[in-house]
Amino acid sequence: MQRTYTRGHGLVEALRQRIVIIDGAMGTMIQRFKLDEQQYRGAGGPRGVDPRWAQHPGDLKGNNELLSLTRPDVIAQIHEGYLAAGADIIETNTFGATSIAQADYGLQAWAREMNLASAALARAAVDRYSTPQRPRWVAGALGPTPRTASISPDVNDPGARNVTFDELDAAYHEQALALIEGGVDVLLVETVFDTLNAKAALFAIERAFDATGECLPIIVSGTVTDASGRLLSGQTVAAFWASVRHAQPLAVGLNCALGAALMKPYIQELARVAPDTYISCYPNAGLPNPMSETGFDEAPQDTARLLHTFAAEGLVNIVGGCCGTTPEHIAAIGQAAKACAPRRLFSGLLAAG
Repeated sequence: MQRTYTRGHGLVEALRQRIVIIDGAMGTMIQRFKLDEQQYRGAGGPRGVDPRWAQHPGDLKGNNELLSLTRPDVIAQIHEGYLAAGADIIETNTFGATSIAQADYGLQAWAREMNLASAALARAAVDRYSTPQRPRWVAGALGPTPRTASISPDVNDPGARNVTFDELDAAYHEQALALIEGGVDVLLVETVFDTLNAKAALFAIERAFDATGECLPIIVSGTVTDASGRLLSGQTVAAFWASVRHAQPLAVGLNCALGAALMKPYIQELARVAPDTYISCYPNAGLPNPMSETGFDEAPQDTARLLHTFAAEGLVNIVGGCCGTTPEHIAAIGQAAKACAPRRLFSGLLAAG
């Protein structure tokens, strides 16, 4: 049964007409600002150091999701950079904004507020750039969490787990509710390395839909961790799709990990096994390279050239970048994809034929 969406209708229409561009990295863009501990607590920002964080006993540097509260100017600047470069979809700064991930910093009580603030920042940026001729959309990002439901954290005890499905469901439910309340258009379950975590996120999203009466398009994006073509939890790309297809995502794809040069066969496989679902791909800018300005191998024209081959072969509907990509990468990717037709769904071919 086809989903009936309460938001994101324009995106569905855009995907029928052209290749849609999603934004690039958030984390490596934040690193460019070289923020210190006090700046993570708000120093130099529009509000100054928030009293709630001033005396926090642990280190907060590196907690990028906190910046939506303490340095919204930094996050807004990154969003607007991608929109100015031509991104159609921007992701909220919520990759690690679950209570499970925030527990590493002792800030689990603020996860809901981080999601609300992040959604509001992205919404405001998108609303400034959207026009009737060129609408833009906000994707609420749900990351994988630093804990995995499928893999033991103890090499001496393969049955050990440091998180349960119910704990993941509760954390993702809180996040999904806040993102929906904050006004996102799409929910993006991304960088999936453990499909059981993703299934908890999808279950939590369905509960959020039931609770709010909303139904948003869902995008699910896995990450292949090595040349074996498997997720970290051991699934092939085909098995990954079989595990999440029940959620009827608008799009399924791959991001992060190998970079486009090594990702192509897995995108080809995903396009083969999911003929009636849109395909997304937003790889890293190649492999890590500490000698590079971005910390990764590929210049904008390199990533754009590689993704152009995906587009020219009719493999993709959504393209963009992950770690190491910049607004310059997104602008180049957008130009490279502009002349290419979007991948047609098998159901669309039947309808047209």
